Amino acid sequence: MSAEVLTILMFGTLVVSITLGHPLAITLASVATLYGLIDNGFNVPALLDLFVNNTWGIFLNYTLVAIPLFIFMAQILDRSKVSEGLFDALYIVLGGLRGGLGLAVIVVSTVFAATTGIIGASVVAMGLMAGPALLRRGYDRGLSAGIICSSGTLGILIPPSIMLVVYGGLTGLKETSVGNLFAGAILPGLLLSGLYMAYVGIRCAFNPKLGPPIPLEERTHTLMQKFTMTMKSFVPPFALILTVMGTILAGVATPTEAAALGCVGAMVLAVFKRTCNWDVITQASISTAKTTAMIMALFIGGKLFSVVFLSMGGGDVVADSLLGMDVSPYVVLAIMMAVVFFLGMFIDWAAILLVVVPIFTPIAMDLDFNPLWFAMLICINLQTSFLTPPFGYALFYFKGVAPPEYTMSDIYKGIVPFVIIQIIGLAIMIGFPEIITWLPSVFFGG
Repeated sequence: MSAEVLTILMFGTLVVSITLGHPLAITLASVATLYGLIDNGFNVPALLDLFVNNTWGIFLNYTLVAIPLFIFMAQILDRSKVSEGLFDALYIVLGGLRGGLGLAVIVVSTVFAATTGIIGASVVAMGLMAGPALLRRGYDRGLSAGIICSSGTLGILIPPSIMLVVYGGLTGLKETSVGNLFAGAILPGLLLSGLYMAYVGIRCAFNPKLGPPIPLEERTHTLMQKFTMTMKSFVPPFALILTVMGTILAGVATPTEAAALGCVGAMVLAVFKRTCNWDVITQASISTAKTTAMIMALFIGGKLFSVVFLSMGGGDVVADSLLGMDVSPYVVLAIMMAVVFFLGMFIDWAAILLVVVPIFTPIAMDLDFNPLWFAMLICINLQTSFLTPPFGYALFYFKGVAPPEYTMSDIYKGIVPFVIIQIIGLAIMIGFPEIITWLPSVFFGG
């Protein structure tokens, strides 16, 4: 059977299996086993040898130790309610503006993203805190849902991000080391946050009914009181951000070491908030173990899939198809981005990375694209996967904790403008690569 036919059949089997609802990690490994046997003439010992060698290589990857550490840090912060004080402060500071409460949600979500990196924690936390508040203040339900869901997804992009750690562990390239990826993601994350704020501010300025300001009689705090409240709630998470990101960008610690420092910092913040107890630590540890096991199972399944796919010549088939087109390299880039966007509507981000990165990265390098720039484009694109139906996780996270007044129709309607904003942001970063590459060149050179 030719490599072209095997490539089509392998991808087709994967899509059908996922559509049927089978567990993703098992699906990836099963499809890899089936087509690995077909490709090597049902030589079981040879396939097992291939699988064992590649699986062992995953567990020898020191960078991946950062995954459970960052998850544990996020779990501690989630349970210690560090972000609640900042939301309350910004509620008072920005509430007098049209759309001010929505802007406060975006700012808090951006800070929260820089301290946790887990979408579920960000969206659930902001859904619980801001969902009822926006409703009480008369905000449009669709706009409110879009603000919370979209800004909550910044956690997958703004460092420390589990997705960036996984990507860095996949490629093995110096240009896409975790440190470079972290530095490269800072400005794109802030740009997207800024675009969200600009959209909310402009739209509410033209139509105040969408996001009315707090009534005058409720604005009783002095300027000094507002400043004191903001600093008191902002300094602790900002100190944690400096602990984690500062040590990485300064070259003092590796991402894994910085993740360990972040765990210590999160525990310290929880102690100062008097929310650090044995139950919090136990529940955080259990959640960390479950999430890490899930990610590593996906990692193994995805690795087996990509190894078999590449060994049977599937990577060459895709590369020849794309590189053989008599078009601009940016048309090929657009095709790859469209594939990632489409897959994001149906498949978990981790599985997408594990499948497409080994295939698309060599193509990008053949086209002389900067590997770091290309990596960040994929990661930025994957942020949309949390918002796009039918399987946008952020939408269901929010619906699970939101007041019953928020219908799925409100949520779907509300996220459309923010998905368009993400695509616009992606286009901006394609047109201006320096947004991605400048900070890594400042901190790490080259």
